[in-house]
Amino acid sequence: MYVERPPSAGLAGRLACGWHRVSEAAFTQLVVPDACVDLIWGAEGLYVAGPDTGPMPAALEAGETLAGVRFRPGAVGGFFGVPLQELRDSRVRLSDLPVGPGLLAELTKAAQTWPAEAAPPGLRAQVEARVRLLQTAVGRRLAASAGSPSVDPAAPAIATALGRGRSVAEVAWDLGYSERQLQRRSLLAFGYAPKTLQRIVRFQRALRLARAGTPLAEVAVTAGYADQAHLANDVKRLSGVRLSRLL
Repeated sequence: MYVERPPSAGLAGRLACGWHRVSEAAFTQLVVPDACVDLIWGAEGLYVAGPDTGPMPAALEAGETLAGVRFRPGAVGGFFGVPLQELRDSRVRLSDLPVGPGLLAELTKAAQTWPAEAAPPGLRAQVEARVRLLQTAVGRRLAASAGSPSVDPAAPAIATALGRGRSVAEVAWDLGYSERQLQRRSLLAFGYAPKTLQRIVRFQRALRLARAGTPLAEVAVTAGYADQAHLANDVKRLSGVRLSRLL
């Protein structure tokens, strides 16, 4: 069972959601690129799932639990203390990152303030509690660094324009950047070059349309693909499976 919860109001600008998964049987979950970065609490501790450029299968055992918070595309900034492209296509232990000691201290502090009588019974309740602890720790860490510039204010405009089918040259021109400046800002904000970011946001838009019941020929046109074959090929490259299976 996989469940997403909206973040608290104060974190909505940086986090897309808190989420948890309780695996009822052993299986492999296919994780596909979405331009997001997740902080995950799993069986072996805390780790960061960086921005992916292709499918990342994740094997789960029966009874295994995961709790996480998901940063919005372009909203990570310098939170983890390393350039985002260094986390691309990687799963990195939190303790190996500069933010690790401080964030683990915030988690410990948050856990200590949890009332003893409120310790939740049951596996699902416990993993939901972990999500809340993660949000609390991330919120405190963000508040502590509020005075330092971290997130590129142009990131949403870059992703939106690329997602609407504008070319890299057009987006750079619209925002007043050279293509080299756009490349640098995109790598810092998303961990991707603009062309890769464009493919991923277009892919995610196509998935949303298809899941809403839009006919695939219309999905291809609306999401900015040349035709339905282009859509099918791009989905296969980014997810490793056909669109029908992914849906």
